[in-house]
Amino acid sequence: MINRSLGTNAILRNLGLLAFVAVVTSLPLARSFSHPADVSPDAALLDGYRHVEVASVSDAMEKLTGQRTYLSHQMKPIFPTKFAGLALTVRLKKEENQDPKALDGMLAAIDQGGPNSVFVMVVDDGADIAGMGGLMGTAMQARNFSGAVIDGGVRDVAYLTKIGFPVYALGRVPSTSVGHYRFAGANLAVSCDGVTVNAGDIVAADADGVVIVPRAQAADVLTTAQEMDFKEHSMYAYIEKLKSIEEAVKKFGRL
Repeated sequence: MINRSLGTNAILRNLGLLAFVAVVTSLPLARSFSHPADVSPDAALLDGYRHVEVASVSDAMEKLTGQRTYLSHQMKPIFPTKFAGLALTVRLKKEENQDPKALDGMLAAIDQGGPNSVFVMVVDDGADIAGMGGLMGTAMQARNFSGAVIDGGVRDVAYLTKIGFPVYALGRVPSTSVGHYRFAGANLAVSCDGVTVNAGDIVAADADGVVIVPRAQAADVLTTAQEMDFKEHSMYAYIEKLKSIEEAVKKFGRL
């Protein structure tokens, strides 16, 4: 009820406020303010991988599975970066051709990806062939991919750096795959720099390199990697204080 002792202006202000409240409270809150994707199991898992060091992830994989699933030193970023996402795999096979549609499947795969995707492409014998460049990077950026890992070369590096789209590749080359390669499949198992990657696997990258974690083992590997991170970060101050790495390793059991 509006206070009758109020002046006309005050009454109008109150009526306006009541109308505003009525409109706001009638809005579908779930659609306006809820973000289901932000709390999905994959989102929570990836958030963990985005905050843990790739070296710890690599160590955790080896400790839990006996497997070394890091890519070699040849796989380098075009600029310093850190990301994690789910592998969207593509393979290009070497084949000289005049077919304008030879790479259409690769483009379709990009347009089917989205937030949290990492484009993992294997270009057969492609160290000196640019598997991707600025156009593909722009499409991935627009679709909110986390990044790309190319077992092959990359070009348009200045533009990719300008838009801030992270790419790891075997090298920078000005060449093209058009006319020399054909799309051989998407979301299939590929051997990227010697490591098997399946669609949906975790791809984690930072300044130390890239590591692949099979999706089925991702939760356990993350927990172990987080424990390793905590121990290592705790050791820095301990080493500085005691001036002894031996004592720190004895106490924390991490090297």
